[in-house]
Amino acid sequence: MLPIRQADLFRQAFDIAVDDAVRAAVAENAVFVFNLSGGKDSGALSFAASAWLDAAGHPRERRVAIHADLGRAEWRSTPETVEATAAHLGLPLLVVRRSAGDLVARWEKRFENARARYENLETYNLIGPWSQANKRFCTSELKAQVIGPELARRYRGQSVVQIVGIRREESVERRSTLVTAPDARFAKPGNRHGTRMLMWHPGVDWTEGEIFDCHARHGIPLHEAYTVYRSSRLSCAFCVLASVKDLKAASQASGNIDLFRHLVAMEASSTFSFQPERWLADVAPALLPASLATDIEQAKRDSADRRRIEAAMPSGLRYVNKWPPRLPTQDEAAAIVEARRPILARHHLAERFATPAAVITRFEELLAAKAEREARKEAA
Repeated sequence: MLPIRQADLFRQAFDIAVDDAVRAAVAENAVFVFNLSGGKDSGALSFAASAWLDAAGHPRERRVAIHADLGRAEWRSTPETVEATAAHLGLPLLVVRRSAGDLVARWEKRFENARARYENLETYNLIGPWSQANKRFCTSELKAQVIGPELARRYRGQSVVQIVGIRREESVERRSTLVTAPDARFAKPGNRHGTRMLMWHPGVDWTEGEIFDCHARHGIPLHEAYTVYRSSRLSCAFCVLASVKDLKAASQASGNIDLFRHLVAMEASSTFSFQPERWLADVAPALLPASLATDIEQAKRDSADRRRIEAAMPSGLRYVNKWPPRLPTQDEAAAIVEARRPILARHHLAERFATPAAVITRFEELLAAKAEREARKEAA
């Protein structure tokens, strides 16, 4: 055991980032939680941070690893890698899951809701099922919003530090990542239990090469996505933000084939491509049964028709923050009826507003609901 400041000399061997907030957390015997995704960064940086904590005299019984299981969306080998990494760190492992279903279920539910809203004229354009760069359900709803409440409940009244493997080298958005940041999402300042939460990013300045070198030197388990299939990163087996190279790598793993076909079937039924400019079906067409390949070709045609139809709808009536901006004219309402009809039919939805008069009445209802909501907000 070393005094914390002397332990900082040890830190230089790994070159991890430590600040006064981390030192204070060690001094008050905080719980340190290691977020394990199965990826290279979480494995290497958890090992390095745990080694520094050992040197600083932080007790191992005040540490735990945690993993948010994304269900069907994961590589089949991810749970095994996470378990092996936790064992290598000598830490107990908590596995948490979203109670409302896995990531695939979230996508399915999103499209189910989108269809219902479109049928009810609550949206101007039909919305697809998939996550987007600004709607990353995996990192928000299935990770942060599951892990945070679990830790706040389990360690109520204590200081909790989450170790997260974020590196500045990864992207422009992460270049300004701080070494630590208070996390008030699930334990607000002054909460009645006195729970305090902190995010620690010990490897903000590490390079990818240093990550892989740490795995090799210290025998840290490395996921087959890297070692066998040469993927550049580990995420969901098929990520909406992945490169075509990584999508192809994932499709080569036999454990991912059922998921691949399921997601392609969702492309076919929804008429929305998995990525804005790429159909997942095109990544590994040889894996598709003949019937699904046929369905995808029809979906591509239907997708092009939908985009053309929606682009021609009266642009001045496109919804703003989920609400129509004004009432349509008679001609505009007629154009909306004609545009919606083939899309409703394609997705087996009822045509509830089949005349211009019905569309105008519906817009009146929506605008009245918007005004009532804004009045309530002002009165609150």
